[in-house]
Amino acid sequence: MTTASKSRRSFVSPSLQSIPRSGIRDFFDIVANRKDVISLGIGEPDFVTPWHIREAAIHAIEKGATKYTANLGMPELRQALAQYVTNEFHASYDWKSQILVAVGVSEAMDLAIRAVVEPGDEVLYHEPCFVAYAPLIRMAHAVPVPVETSAADGFRLQVAALEAKVTPRSRVLLLNFPTNPTGAALRRADVEALAAFAIRHDLLVITDEVYSELTYDGERLSIVSIPGMQERTIFLHGFSKAWAMTGFRLGFACAPTELIEAMMKIHQYCMMSAPTISQIAGIEALQHGAEDIVEMRESYRQRRNYICAALNDMGLTCHVPEGAFYVFPSIQSTGLTSKDFALRLISEESVACVPGSAFGACGEGYLRCCYATNIDLIKEAMSRMERFVKKVRG
Repeated sequence: MTTASKSRRSFVSPSLQSIPRSGIRDFFDIVANRKDVISLGIGEPDFVTPWHIREAAIHAIEKGATKYTANLGMPELRQALAQYVTNEFHASYDWKSQILVAVGVSEAMDLAIRAVVEPGDEVLYHEPCFVAYAPLIRMAHAVPVPVETSAADGFRLQVAALEAKVTPRSRVLLLNFPTNPTGAALRRADVEALAAFAIRHDLLVITDEVYSELTYDGERLSIVSIPGMQERTIFLHGFSKAWAMTGFRLGFACAPTELIEAMMKIHQYCMMSAPTISQIAGIEALQHGAEDIVEMRESYRQRRNYICAALNDMGLTCHVPEGAFYVFPSIQSTGLTSKDFALRLISEESVACVPGSAFGACGEGYLRCCYATNIDLIKEAMSRMERFVKKVRG
């Protein structure tokens, strides 16, 4: 027997082996191999990045702006971000030491979690939620503690549910409103109650606000603007959704200096800096992209209204989301599991959606449909889905 043929142990980390692949990306791979599929699956704007932002990136390449930047990001971008956050979120940060530019909000979230938890610490977060939160917590060797939300409450996080889960090991409360996958948004009373809860239990808050500009109804309010919260909050945001810049992979974090310094250490060793060209495009987006956001948001609003009405008309109960660009209809009346419904829908009607179970156990019985898709394709997808639902029930 040769040395190469001898049995050996697995070299993959045991803790990583227990983490599943993303339920969203699994469906992305299916769609990528099917040209006939209408995708309501991936949370990506169908708009092309506005021309003036692309032009800034092109001009950056032409000027040879292809070197590393400071670890924290370009000073010009951080100054623009400080001004934007002050104007839009009513929180003031020192651009020199309290803002870090990251490779998307995904990296910023990873940095934030790893910078503040120790093995065994508990991180409270709401479900259904973005698929990356629990895996990122586990990869930092902390303990994810999901807190269920329900359609009856508009999928808004309730303090009573948090009180039932908090323990002396709880260290972080992670928020994402407006939420992926439900589109839920918080009211002022909700935000104030959550802030009081965090202070009462001495928790750090990590708030992912990447969908904030896509708030359709009511007041847009970040927990970081509540008195006493800026000192215990890591504010995360990015350019992917509001400015349709997913491929630029550009996000940022705002936090007290000691937290940004801790996050920068990790970023420094694993990433160095965000892409220079993307940072230059980000400056243009912040300075001249306000009208782009309004135009895209109003288009999403019209699509939201159509898809919600269509789903309810076919008997799939669907609350009207107040933000983001997702609907989360109940498919329980069909008798199918979320995964079976999604797999059969793509197989029999060539429409791709993501099963609610991908977003946590309490997402079972629901389906995530992304309406950041051309309205004509949405109409055709709803026609196909209605035909499928009738067939299942019949």
